Amino acid sequence: MSNTTGPDPVPAPTPDDGYDVVVIGGGIVGAAIARELAGHEVSVALVEARSDIGDGTSKANTAILHTGFDATPGTLESRMVARGYELLSRYATETGIPVEHTGAILVAWNDEELAALPGLKDKAERNGYQESALIGADEVYRLVPALGDGVLGGLTVPGESIICTWTTNLALATDAERRGVTVLLDHPVTEVTADTSGDGFTTLRTEGGDVRGRWIVNAAGLGADHLDRLFGHDRFTVTPRRGELFVFDKLARDLVNKIVLPVPTSRGKGVLVSPTVYGNVMLGPTSEDLTDRTATGTSEDGFDFLLTKGAALMPRLLEEEVTATYAGLRAAINHPDYLIEADRDRHYLLVGGIRSTGLTAGMAIAEYVRDVLADAGLVLKEREDLPDPPRMPNIGEAGTRPYQDAARIAADPAYGEIVCFCERVTAGEIRDACHTELPARTPEGLRRRTRAMNGRCQGFFCGSAVEQLMNDHSTTGGGCARTCHEVTH
Repeated sequence: MSNTTGPDPVPAPTPDDGYDVVVIGGGIVGAAIARELAGHEVSVALVEARSDIGDGTSKANTAILHTGFDATPGTLESRMVARGYELLSRYATETGIPVEHTGAILVAWNDEELAALPGLKDKAERNGYQESALIGADEVYRLVPALGDGVLGGLTVPGESIICTWTTNLALATDAERRGVTVLLDHPVTEVTADTSGDGFTTLRTEGGDVRGRWIVNAAGLGADHLDRLFGHDRFTVTPRRGELFVFDKLARDLVNKIVLPVPTSRGKGVLVSPTVYGNVMLGPTSEDLTDRTATGTSEDGFDFLLTKGAALMPRLLEEEVTATYAGLRAAINHPDYLIEADRDRHYLLVGGIRSTGLTAGMAIAEYVRDVLADAGLVLKEREDLPDPPRMPNIGEAGTRPYQDAARIAADPAYGEIVCFCERVTAGEIRDACHTELPARTPEGLRRRTRAMNGRCQGFFCGSAVEQLMNDHSTTGGGCARTCHEVTH
């Protein structure tokens, strides 16, 4: 990651001083909100319960940059996704977030799905997306020859893209910190104490110490309803919805160069097949409502379901090796739309019910939150001294990786020293990830920053070398303090 150019960040107050705004939740939405507010003359803290930003719902997304074609017209979500698509597309270019403009096809496999396609095209147009086209089965097979037998037709969505959700979160949080945001990790909120002294501050009791703010923004994802109740509300309940996915080896990538989307029907949204920016192919997700908000493990039933679906969607894909399986939890709520509401009396704003579309919509949600807070009385004067946004390390296959860059290797041989051979991650990248503004503090954090240990062997061959590098850098002031064995074994 390059060094900051432009003015130094605005000096931040300490937690004891209090902040103008405290944003709770270090996922994509929370980081985007903190970044946006820090573009104004206010002090901001970003409070995260875990030991790294992006370590919750945001890390296990299907990683699609959505056009918003299939959102419910007229909803806040539809507006935010359409605007977010524009903002994030531009921001990705500025910061180097890996994006591939693959396009997508919704594939109809039965008469019900085929009959739904014209309505989906109409919905896309009502959402302002005019590029979709109905195509016949022959054209579907021409575009994706590896699909299984039985395709009846399709709907193209050429604007759909794949993106690196990890780099998106890290870029927004790094940008926020450069703008002066205080990032407080390992600060799970346990109690909220209202202002009793007349100074206008709410105190958040956290396991990392008290944090005081004049305005509190709840972007806590899976924990947003619990936090909302601490502020005296009882307006929604989060249901953790588990989505399990298979990641196939890079040798499978030639089978699918577009996102193959299911046609939503009365039975649900179904399973997609998609390339990833890392050169793999992804199959999933499942959809299972749970009660345990920590249940990110995979399941035998989930595997069986995906294998059955994969055999019908793309039989040749199942001949390839599965290199990883994972599960993510989405924050489903009993409300049909995003739930963004301000409590003016408590100086508290809820940002709840942000589904997987939050990856795309995050920057637009941040703009919306900014305007809601301004309408509620927070004085927001734009800064004129903003630093340049960060230039992120490229971990996508569409661009030049460090091990491929002869000039970079000549200037710093560490970029030519491959440590993780499955993913072609170099010693220079691991070093950088341990010494950047928001350094990797765990092996999982390192995975999200570099792809180390994320390939075929899942760290079996490279784990000890990566662990040694992490330990070396942890002794010189960087992150990466925990060993690989604490997380992977």
